[in-house]
Amino acid sequence: MVCAQVETSPRRCWQKVLYERQPFPDNYVDQRFLEELRKNIHARQYQYWNVVFESGVVVQQLCSVCVFVVTWWYMDAGVLSPQGLFGAALLTSLLGYVLFDAVDAGVGRQESGRTRWADLKSTLVFTAFTYGFSPVLKTLTESISTDTIYAMSAFMLLGHLIFFDYGANAAIVSSTLSLNMAIFASVCLASRLPRSLHAFVMVTFAMQIFALWPMLQKKLKARTPYCYVGVTALFALVALVGLASVSSVGAVLFASLLLSISCLCPYCLIRLQQLKDNIHGPWDEAEIKEDLSRFLM
Repeated sequence: MVCAQVETSPRRCWQKVLYERQPFPDNYVDQRFLEELRKNIHARQYQYWNVVFESGVVVQQLCSVCVFVVTWWYMDAGVLSPQGLFGAALLTSLLGYVLFDAVDAGVGRQESGRTRWADLKSTLVFTAFTYGFSPVLKTLTESISTDTIYAMSAFMLLGHLIFFDYGANAAIVSSTLSLNMAIFASVCLASRLPRSLHAFVMVTFAMQIFALWPMLQKKLKARTPYCYVGVTALFALVALVGLASVSSVGAVLFASLLLSISCLCPYCLIRLQQLKDNIHGPWDEAEIKEDLSRFLM
């Protein structure tokens, strides 16, 4: 045991206790103090391609917003008819519905106990209510200027991206808030379309791309990672092609953003992780690891 020599007292060993008076200053520590030093004991080691794979969720959500805005622009310009969009959305929804059950061979449906009849009823109720209230949605924001509508929609879509559940365990994550902000943006933009049929199709398409599409992607990611990567790349390509038909500069900037998120940001994370230097030792605050929930009842 390492001991400390004090002139005014006999040789005595220092002990890290508070209940005993010792002939040492209050801030005294011996040579063993740094023996318990530990660095980066909770640091996570990331692999580059694993981080790239996880960034696909962010890429997909950005592409979803891009596809939605480009689709709205096509309808507003008269390039895309509401009948054509509704037919395409219906076809892709049926394909996605079949694929959703085929990925896990119906295991998820059996565990949830939800029947196909219940899914059909929910779809019919939502479609009927949306179609019935589409004239109201069309005239809901007539008293609001178009510039304000565009600003509100951009703010809501940005909030949708911020609060979306990307798989991180954080307090800011709120799937309900994220979906509500996306639907609110779709209602605002749909109110600027020519007819109530356009508003109905636009809101229906928003539900498909912001509510149903992420559910399918989440299951593909968990069950078939290679298929998930292929679908993500194809979806990003569709979004870029659609945006390029509207603005070539916007397509270049959006492609740069996707490449930065999927390739550059993971590289920066790996490099910065090597510079991480968190120290732990006896000076850390005590942590209570025992479950104290029984005392709160």
